Amino acid sequence: MRRGPFIGMSLFLDAALVNVGIVASFYVWFAGTLPEFNFSPYIALAPVLTVIYLVNGYIYGLYEPERTENPWSAIRAVVSAVSLGTVLTTAVLFFAGPDFFSFSRAVIVISWLVLNALLAGWRLLFLRVSRVTWPEQCVLVVGTDKLAIELAGELRNRERWGYRVAGLACPSQSECPVSDADTGGFPVLGSAEDIGGIVREHGVDRIIIVSPVALRELIENLALADESSVRVDVVPELYEIFIGTVDSMVADIPLMEITRTSVPRWFGSAKRIVDVLGSLVLLIVLSPVLLVASLAILIAMGWPVVFSQERSGKDTKPFPVYKLRTMIQGAESETGPVLAVENDSRITPLGSFLRTYRLDELPQLLNILLGQMSFVGPRPERPFFVQTYIEEIPGYRERFRIKPGVTGLAQVSGGYATTPERKLKYDLIYMYHQNLSMDLQIIIETLRVVLTGRGAR
Repeated sequence: MRRGPFIGMSLFLDAALVNVGIVASFYVWFAGTLPEFNFSPYIALAPVLTVIYLVNGYIYGLYEPERTENPWSAIRAVVSAVSLGTVLTTAVLFFAGPDFFSFSRAVIVISWLVLNALLAGWRLLFLRVSRVTWPEQCVLVVGTDKLAIELAGELRNRERWGYRVAGLACPSQSECPVSDADTGGFPVLGSAEDIGGIVREHGVDRIIIVSPVALRELIENLALADESSVRVDVVPELYEIFIGTVDSMVADIPLMEITRTSVPRWFGSAKRIVDVLGSLVLLIVLSPVLLVASLAILIAMGWPVVFSQERSGKDTKPFPVYKLRTMIQGAESETGPVLAVENDSRITPLGSFLRTYRLDELPQLLNILLGQMSFVGPRPERPFFVQTYIEEIPGYRERFRIKPGVTGLAQVSGGYATTPERKLKYDLIYMYHQNLSMDLQIIIETLRVVLTGRGAR
């Protein structure tokens, strides 16, 4: 079983078995009955007790397969978690007040035995009939000093957890060791300048850089390169720890990831729920505005009222974005794709009004409902320009890791025709730090922009 499903299964089983074990303890103590006077306090506290035992399991590593990979470590962790849970259960009952004193203390003692048997039992059975499998990570360590060799050795000792060390890369050609004997037996595959070729030749999917300050330019190139599926970590210096977050540890060596591939799953799910509900409500509420705007376009500018245009979405996949028409017909028939600029002569007076108050973007509520866009994210750009920007602007491909949005940090922080380079900085700031609070702040600021027309011209 893969690590992720194992953790989910562990949480579900433990939550169920904690309650099964406590109920079974009541049956044991009360000879097969559940007297309401004694059992009702448990019913009231069941959610709290479940959380207590799951948190204890987390504290003692029950949901980290690498810490419970043999029977003795699993039993030790279960006994520790259940013992702490028993103490905390007693404390909760004591402080909960007289209404909960009827919860039998004998049941608590019996449940200690039952829960140890249940929680350890299923884990021992699992270890006997199955095992947790880990996705293989082919790792390249950039550095040849003592710390780099130590890190590579620690990774080699963790091969059962999916790590495979391809070798080392020296910071520069002049610093490459003469023989593998100088690097603890690890092959030196080249220098930092050869990283791209090494990644492709050896199928590397994770790079750990031991000397981040000395290789600053290399790190930026790696993090923003087209090979964006490669995870890049650094062993941080003190100042980087001050301004960042340590993402993982190998033995006692901290690592900081500088290539983020996704947001937490819960955030993505929560954001999608907000997108669906919000777009449905707004389509209904704003339908009169859409109708009036459409009639105005039809009278002043003729058909079509709405037009679709191909844009690049997440992972640069194309999709049609819908907008109310704001330009003259055939605006690009002679010029081809052209970016909008301030005082664009192609925009009609009515179109200028619609753009000022962002009314032309309302049909994109349909894009949100279809899952092609979100309320907040980098604005989707046309494939013609995307390809140019990817070739000319370092890191431009990075913004396509997440779903595009109707509005974004770049739109509320800059002007309508802000340069792509400046927009990219705002997009990356949002992508690396996005959360529900930031989304709400951007939406509120967007409303202010819409109501005042700031930044739209």
